Amino acid sequence: MKPKGYHHVTRDTRCQIYALKSNGFSLRSIAHQLGFHVSTISREIKRNTGLRGYRYAQADQRACERRAGASTTPKKLNEALREKILQGLLNEWSPEQIAGRLRLDGIYVSHESIYRFIWKDKRSGGFLYMHLRHHGKRYNKRASKTAGRGCIPDRIDISERPALVENKARIGDWEGDTIIGARHKGAIVSYVDRHSKYTLLMKIPRKQAREVKRVTLEKMQKLPHPVHTITYDNGKEFAEHKAIASALNAVCYFATPYHSWERGLNEHTNGLVRQYLPKSTELSTVAHEVVQNIEDRLNHRPRKILNYKTPFEVFFQGLNPPGSVALHC
Repeated sequence: MKPKGYHHVTRDTRCQIYALKSNGFSLRSIAHQLGFHVSTISREIKRNTGLRGYRYAQADQRACERRAGASTTPKKLNEALREKILQGLLNEWSPEQIAGRLRLDGIYVSHESIYRFIWKDKRSGGFLYMHLRHHGKRYNKRASKTAGRGCIPDRIDISERPALVENKARIGDWEGDTIIGARHKGAIVSYVDRHSKYTLLMKIPRKQAREVKRVTLEKMQKLPHPVHTITYDNGKEFAEHKAIASALNAVCYFATPYHSWERGLNEHTNGLVRQYLPKSTELSTVAHEVVQNIEDRLNHRPRKILNYKTPFEVFFQGLNPPGSVALHC
């Protein structure tokens, strides 16, 4: 007996059907001996019987021709099926989920066909693609050399970063990122020192490499400690990393694409900033003074990891702090 499940009838099976049928076996007996359902044998004989009866060679040829013709026949989505696909998209289902759900209802359409339907609608000016999870953006394989949000020229991978940085034993090893405003209006460049957790926040009008370079040098060149390293994510806004590194006499590294934990401190710090500036905030409307106030609050907040000292105290320990900064609650 064959294992449970659907099985295609092969040329060898047709040969056996022909032999058993010629010897007077019933359809049920043939099905039992070959391990198929009786309806499968019945369908096979009905579809592939010629003028001279059922012959295995002729039956196999007719079946192969029928299968080849079916695979090349273009599939058309009728109005009812298009309506079901649209309803699925409105429910934020992916094409694969829609196809799978329709299959439960006995409707067989591939997710590739649904994608083709969406792209055709887009070319004609439609907006179905906007209901896709990534709005139809091409997916970069994570193993690709160009994986990530941008291919950075002369990028130095984090794997080349000295082990000393991983230990967080010195001041001057930074992590950098950008915080984007709602509807991509405005941005904040954020840096955090791995040892002291001291944070720098700078508002920029647009997420552009030259703006990131400008505010970075403007603020980091005034620091009392040398900048040894900066570890960025893979955004194109850090394409000017060589100029930043040269001006600060530092080395810039880039985390592995999609490995956010390699810059976990920076990601955590951005989450703290979001307490004050939720994702619904258009950062273009936020004043520089507000951003500076948030920076001060974070730097004067006692941290358990620092034995309840503040980042400000650890960063400026033994130094003359730049002016008098009020202690924020």
